[in-house]
Amino acid sequence: MKAYKLRLYPNKEQVERLEFTLEICRQTYNMLLEELNNQVEIDKSQIQGIIPDLKICEPKLKEVYSKTLQYECYRLFSNLQALRMLKQNKRKVGRLRFKGKGWFKTINYNQSGFKLIKTNKRYNLLHLSKIGDIRILQHREVEGEIKQITIKKLVNKWYVTLITDAIIKTECVGKILGIDLGVNNFIVDSDDNKIEHPKTLEKYQSKLKIVQQDLSRKKKGSNNRLKARLRVANIYNKINNCRNDFLHKISTRYIRDCKIICIEKLNINQMMQQQYYNARNIADSSWGRFLQFLTYKAESAGCKIVKVNPRNTTKTCSKCGGIQIMPLYKREYICKSCGITINRDYNSAKNILRLGMSLCGDETSTLQEQVLSEKQEAIPSTSEVLGYE
Repeated sequence: MKAYKLRLYPNKEQVERLEFTLEICRQTYNMLLEELNNQVEIDKSQIQGIIPDLKICEPKLKEVYSKTLQYECYRLFSNLQALRMLKQNKRKVGRLRFKGKGWFKTINYNQSGFKLIKTNKRYNLLHLSKIGDIRILQHREVEGEIKQITIKKLVNKWYVTLITDAIIKTECVGKILGIDLGVNNFIVDSDDNKIEHPKTLEKYQSKLKIVQQDLSRKKKGSNNRLKARLRVANIYNKINNCRNDFLHKISTRYIRDCKIICIEKLNINQMMQQQYYNARNIADSSWGRFLQFLTYKAESAGCKIVKVNPRNTTKTCSKCGGIQIMPLYKREYICKSCGITINRDYNSAKNILRLGMSLCGDETSTLQEQVLSEKQEAIPSTSEVLGYE
């Protein structure tokens, strides 16, 4: 499946209809949850079957497209399954909660009830059943047939995600790399390529401080406080967009260049708890989101992601295998056994690559032979250079 995120520009009347649909979806979800809590044995088909009865008791439900209301049953059982998975992973979880006003941010149209209308103007139109034709800024062509759409309210803006059946594969080259993630340099790989950390939060820290101080002075419940909250939310949204843009570009570049990528299997939550003085920098790095982008892009490109144990990858010498203590302030690895001097992140990346290659085994050696043969084929022979047949 391929997803396209586009910006919507509804008018005032359409915004009211969208807000009304969000509220009805929230109420439907709560009523289905109440029915679920009253059941002795969970029956999904029975819960979904009460939606027509709810329309009789609540006529306002008829003003919302039927498929949108049916999706709330799917959302309910998806949340239930997520809780079950967390419980299986020995996480302490409670029960599903009723959603309060303002909690719902998305509207789903599954299979039908929508249509993308092309015009010769700057904006195209997105037809939504029971809402109308909304202007949409389509900055790129949508490939494949649209199967589902999701409308999302983000701060005071509206976006739509078009999910199509297009299968788009990225071509990757036969490179094998180890990647070390850091705070000073976001990435240092085993080829000694360095990508600087964007430090997105630090760039907007001064603006964020001003609007947060302004928010703290506003009276709770006032309209001025609501406006101040929107200003804070807009800056956080800007930070999130800049961060995602950087992560998408970097992950796509590595997927196109590599056939096998070796990375550390990091426990980021534990790292933030142990290194509390460095927790904000770790959170700003968004390593988890980067690894998520890298993983799902690798699946469509045929690239393999190998996760290795991060234990002692920084302390171990990549040349002789000796181990020494490496606190964070030491940026150079100076081995006492072999005398090598190397950047600590580059040293770690080489160790990650070595561990990943040992996990891959025969597959890695076969791939290296293929890459070597391709390079040899690209080099012309002596007779070709001299012009002889």
